[in-house]
Amino acid sequence: MNLAFLLILSGIIGARIFFVIFHWPDFSANPLNAFNPFGSGEQIGIAGLNLYGGILLAIVTAVTYLRIKKQSLWKVLDIAAPAVGIGLFLTRIGCFLNGCCFGTPTDLPWCMHFPENSIPFYQYGYECLHPAQLYSSLYGVVLFLLLHHFDKRKSFYGFTLALLLMIEAVFRYLIEYVRYYEAEMVTTLGGVTFTYNHLIAIGLFLFGLMLMLVLRGRNLVERH
Repeated sequence: MNLAFLLILSGIIGARIFFVIFHWPDFSANPLNAFNPFGSGEQIGIAGLNLYGGILLAIVTAVTYLRIKKQSLWKVLDIAAPAVGIGLFLTRIGCFLNGCCFGTPTDLPWCMHFPENSIPFYQYGYECLHPAQLYSSLYGVVLFLLLHHFDKRKSFYGFTLALLLMIEAVFRYLIEYVRYYEAEMVTTLGGVTFTYNHLIAIGLFLFGLMLMLVLRGRNLVERH
């Protein structure tokens, strides 16, 4: 329970820090607005979070805490991993209701119109958009079921966490193609346009794969 509270807190802080980094021009004139709930002058609260920032700082927090408490790092992270799917399911429903993290225009039969004065409406007006938030929410349920299934059949601790990182990386890489992003989040390299989250997703997949191979190899050595 102590770890859970720390993860909630570090997740929020990390998500906010990454959002501010990627939108620094909006905060450079007055950096205190990054964490000042009264900084906007129009509303009370802090708007803008980045999922990967929250995940990365939460992982660092978990590793640090478990080492201090001398707990089994991989065992505890495996226990927590499937719950990330439920977290994604709930938070993306919140994104849908809030109108953030919306998709790009499409003519697919399940596309959605967002109401006037909503965030998507300001960007695209009456155009029909990918319900990217609902894609992510449904993915969260699938992720939970997959991790729960494979966790009961794993042969070494750390497997479920590594699988989480790789599945999340693949999904996030793909969903980026139907999500709207501000210009600050998009870049071009060698004629290819991508978001910064594409780069993070690639790194996340490679890290998960490396973790899987290292822990599997260590388990085989210990068995022999």
